[in-house]
Amino acid sequence: MKTLNAVRLSGAEVLPLIEGGKGVAVSTGRSSGAWAAAGGVGTFSGVNADFYGADGQIVPQVYKGKTRRERHDELVAFGIKGGIAQAQMAHDLRGGQGRLHMNILWEMGGAERVLTGILEGAKGMVHGVTCGAGMPYKLSEITSRYGVYYYPIISSARAFRALWKRAYHKFSEFLGAVVYEDPWLAGGHNGLSNSEDPTKPEDPLPRVRELRAQMVEVGLKDTPIVMAGGVWYLRDWQEWIDNPELGPIVFQLGTRPLLTRESEISDAWKEKLLTLKEGDIYLNRFSPTGFWSSAVENDFLRELKGRNERQVAYSSDPVGEHLAEFSVGPRGRSVFLTPGDKIHAEGWMAQGFTEVLRTPSSTLIFVTPERGRQIRLDQIECMGCLSECRFSNWNQGPEGTSGKKADPRSFCIQKTLQDISHGGSIDNNLMFAGHGAYRFASDPFYSNRFIPTVKELVDRMMTGD
Repeated sequence: MKTLNAVRLSGAEVLPLIEGGKGVAVSTGRSSGAWAAAGGVGTFSGVNADFYGADGQIVPQVYKGKTRRERHDELVAFGIKGGIAQAQMAHDLRGGQGRLHMNILWEMGGAERVLTGILEGAKGMVHGVTCGAGMPYKLSEITSRYGVYYYPIISSARAFRALWKRAYHKFSEFLGAVVYEDPWLAGGHNGLSNSEDPTKPEDPLPRVRELRAQMVEVGLKDTPIVMAGGVWYLRDWQEWIDNPELGPIVFQLGTRPLLTRESEISDAWKEKLLTLKEGDIYLNRFSPTGFWSSAVENDFLRELKGRNERQVAYSSDPVGEHLAEFSVGPRGRSVFLTPGDKIHAEGWMAQGFTEVLRTPSSTLIFVTPERGRQIRLDQIECMGCLSECRFSNWNQGPEGTSGKKADPRSFCIQKTLQDISHGGSIDNNLMFAGHGAYRFASDPFYSNRFIPTVKELVDRMMTGD
């Protein structure tokens, strides 16, 4: 194992290890403060973070607004208050060691307002901001205003080139590093483009070489690249360390920090991580963002799979092969299916999937009446947690809507991520994880259900394991 040398990030010399930020109250000040105290870079989530009452207990985020816009404004206010609370906690725990970063998603609702509000309220406590899920052109302008470094998350040299040309060249002094996130292996939302095959992972090494070449062209030869996604044992990355073609490399880990004593996910979630098998984590495209995402197979994903498989195309008028009349809804309005699809539809209804919902793609899906009621309720209770949501048709622009039909094939991501991060069911909620999470079960470090402290994990990583 090659020696890992310290690297300069966000104005200080630190270990080349970053705790990856995980949104909606998963990466907290407790874990990120401990990671920084261990000499690395801790990252707390600035996405719907928790805040606390006078008794030190988490304050439930209850929405009182009657309209989506009112609830969206409440969500932004909650996000700012929570981000400041997590920054303060992490700052207190790091004891002046390491660096502290915040992670946000550019496609989250009110991203610019939340980012600005947290940086304003936590001055001097946040040293860097990592940001992905979209093209965060304004990230550099906002963070530079506060003397804070920015760390864009990209999955291709092409994406970085676009960001650099449009905005980042104006604020190059605060570009802390470029985070290359493997779109096939990283947990959560992934940056797969339409030209990339989700079933055919590509070797990250040539892609990062291309990124470095692009950075060298614009004078960023010595700016670190952060490798994120698929990192487990550092001994597997020997050819990356001190590689002159790649320049300074830092490693980011999102999944392994979940299984530490400081991690505030539930015991049931931690136990699940220790029992995963290869293939239990896979890419899906059910997210209301429209992005691919990586999550653990469970009843939640299986229900979404079934919902999308029980789907047929329809026509409002008899045309082509769509000649079989079919009644939809309480008024029994007629649509037209192919004869084969009508047989499928009638079979699903006989199984109890009697609620028929229309999609923006001129298809019908078949769900149980109970599921149909829950889908509609979740759409009605939307609080605008994304800049645009295909599930509820919310858009944070002046109109408050995308102008498209709400898509019942997706789900309310805010509801499920809030529930699982606060002790809710691990079977009936979305459980994000990197594709290497199955390695918990075979890694001897975790034998006999051992759960390390953050410091123990960092020390272990530095040995190559």
